[in-house]
Amino acid sequence: MNLGMSSNNDDILLLKLIKQGDQIAFKHLFYQYTDSLERFITYYIHDREKSQELVLDIFTYIWENRKHFEIKLTLKAYLFQAARNKAFTYIRDKKIPVYLEDVSSLEIGQDYNTDLELQELYRLIEEAVCLLPEKCREIFKKSREENLTNKEIAQLLHISEKTVEGQITIALKKIRVYLGDSYSYLW
Repeated sequence: MNLGMSSNNDDILLLKLIKQGDQIAFKHLFYQYTDSLERFITYYIHDREKSQELVLDIFTYIWENRKHFEIKLTLKAYLFQAARNKAFTYIRDKKIPVYLEDVSSLEIGQDYNTDLELQELYRLIEEAVCLLPEKCREIFKKSREENLTNKEIAQLLHISEKTVEGQITIALKKIRVYLGDSYSYLW
């Protein structure tokens, strides 16, 4: 198993070993992805300590369910999808506003390749937002960057809440299309 880079074959072997209760394989998985997942979650919830807790929840779930653990995606895609779900559940439950941040706020850690991937993802999202139609972009930015509610946006722009919801839905669809299949695990 290549300990430096992750490939799909390495992931399959790693999962097989973890299912057999191999603690060394599990530790390898944990150390390989922990920093990247923490940064990924912190980007959304802005709480490093809580991010660490949520990442531990993900790995605890994997270890406790290792005998029956199955993934349909790559291991990396599964982990980032789980991290995204944890972050969004936390945001929903705590009513934390979500917005796009400047890529420069990311900390560069041990996993340089993942940092580059995240920076590329944020750059692509920013590009996709810039390509949105003007009104759609304005509504999306007010929602995600200014943290305004749909009702506040509707009042500010003198439009209906349904129009705001529709424009945000359109924006998200266009961003997904722009990102393509490479980042489908985010949705």
